[in-house]
Amino acid sequence: MRRPTTLLSGLIIVLLVGAYFTWRTWGGAASRPVRLREYLRQPKAHADWMLRAGQRCGSAPFLFPTDGYIGFVRGDSFRPLHRHQGIDVFGPLPLGETPVLSAYAGYLTRLAEWKSTIIVRVPQDPLQPGRQIWLYYTHMADANGVSFIDPAFPPGSVEVPVAAGTVLGHQGDYSGDPDNPVGIHLHFSIVRDDGLGHFRNELEFGNTLDPSPYLGLPLEAGRAESWPIVCP
Repeated sequence: MRRPTTLLSGLIIVLLVGAYFTWRTWGGAASRPVRLREYLRQPKAHADWMLRAGQRCGSAPFLFPTDGYIGFVRGDSFRPLHRHQGIDVFGPLPLGETPVLSAYAGYLTRLAEWKSTIIVRVPQDPLQPGRQIWLYYTHMADANGVSFIDPAFPPGSVEVPVAAGTVLGHQGDYSGDPDNPVGIHLHFSIVRDDGLGHFRNELEFGNTLDPSPYLGLPLEAGRAESWPIVCP
């Protein structure tokens, strides 16, 4: 006799969970996807929505790593039980033309199988001395895996010194599936060290850090309420 009530309760829970993840995705701002689509249609018409490669916001320790519009931030959710590990910056130029710079000095590694990704070891976290962190950059290849990483960093590169502002490559749309490119952008995140001198798995949200204090911008979901995100 109680089965219809149980089913109704379950449906309500599902709807509430769906509403929660929708809110997490868009930070409570219904205009976010509309604004992103508007930017992508005419990026040059919205130059005031963009940040610039090498730009420093206030006294933040990191340089902004590329030109473009911040479309997604850390903690955004694209599907249930998923949380975005970093920020996505959508550049204004065609595929392979928007430069990507090193946000901070460190030592670059590119694993042999990485077509679109590099990671930079920062021995001293500028905000927490004594802690090592890693800066992760990806989607620097076209949909077929043709790399836009700078030739100075071929596959298999290990511990190559890079200064802040060094050109690392250019934005691409590589997703691992040629039939499903992700749109031209840079994904940038800050990855925790495992305590043994290696980077943790960037795909796990808990292995990344809030980039907000490093870049001087509100880049965590729930706090990034004002769009576009630009230097104050």
